[in-house]
Amino acid sequence: MANSMARSFLQVAATEEVASPLRVVQIEGLVILKIIKHCKEFSPALVTGQLLGLDVGSVLEVTNCFPFPIREEDEEIEADGANYQLEMMRCLREVNVDNNTVGWYQSTILGSYQTVELIETFMNYQENIRRCVCIIYDPSRSNQGVLALKALKLSDSFMELYRANNFTGEKLREKNLSWVDIFEEIPIKVSNSALISAFMTELESDTPVTQRNVEFLIECMDDLSMEQQKFQFYYRSLSRQQAQQQAWLQKRRTENMPRKAAGEEPLPEEDPSNPIFKPIPEPSRLESFLVTNQIANYCNQINGVGGQNFNRLYLMKSLHDN
Repeated sequence: MANSMARSFLQVAATEEVASPLRVVQIEGLVILKIIKHCKEFSPALVTGQLLGLDVGSVLEVTNCFPFPIREEDEEIEADGANYQLEMMRCLREVNVDNNTVGWYQSTILGSYQTVELIETFMNYQENIRRCVCIIYDPSRSNQGVLALKALKLSDSFMELYRANNFTGEKLREKNLSWVDIFEEIPIKVSNSALISAFMTELESDTPVTQRNVEFLIECMDDLSMEQQKFQFYYRSLSRQQAQQQAWLQKRRTENMPRKAAGEEPLPEEDPSNPIFKPIPEPSRLESFLVTNQIANYCNQINGVGGQNFNRLYLMKSLHDN
């Protein structure tokens, strides 16, 4: 009975282990900044680095990383690089930092990373690590305003074929494997500690104020546009009235010419009862002045907040450069 229960427990544990595929790669925000900094500093040269973290269920947590020395063909230099990696991991372990290898990162240029070398590196990692990923960062695409960061792993079906070294057409059809099935892209989730999140919240405290200022500024611009439309309508009406008055006056003068010739009293050249002589009231400019003043106020507030944020950025950049 005990043996049966033990076997059942082991079977359940094995089933759970198989049934929990990698679903997300959770990366600390500081790790992403380190990767971006390393790749951009040496761009367009290609660089790599080690990823450290924990494998927890269906989540691969990446909590730290460090760069690799630039590779050379000399075997002695490659051996020094391996010693460097071991020494780095030993130092991290001594200061109680996660030192479990969960993969590596590398830079690329315009997405040219799908190479045989990448597959061989994956297979080498798979010999010692149950699950690992490769973080690909493309500085050239990121310069265009897109964070070109992705996490990749080899598909299980492709690894089986690669170990068997059998890529015949018949075997590919049997496994239903095509070129799109070599790599699997794993979703990335960025995670930060509570202290960093609180700091970011403090930095972003001005964002809602700026957003509201911009919204109010847009509303004031709409109000000013409506005031301008009122004055445009007033000037069009005034111009139309003046044209009607001139036409009426020309007509009255034409009528008075034969009356003057006949010795009759001419008709008056102004008729207060005629609607065209009724003055059109000019709209008040007070509202437009107030709206203009409010626009200037919002612009000054946005300029003040933006200036403070730029000062912070320049300060951080100076500290970073030093």
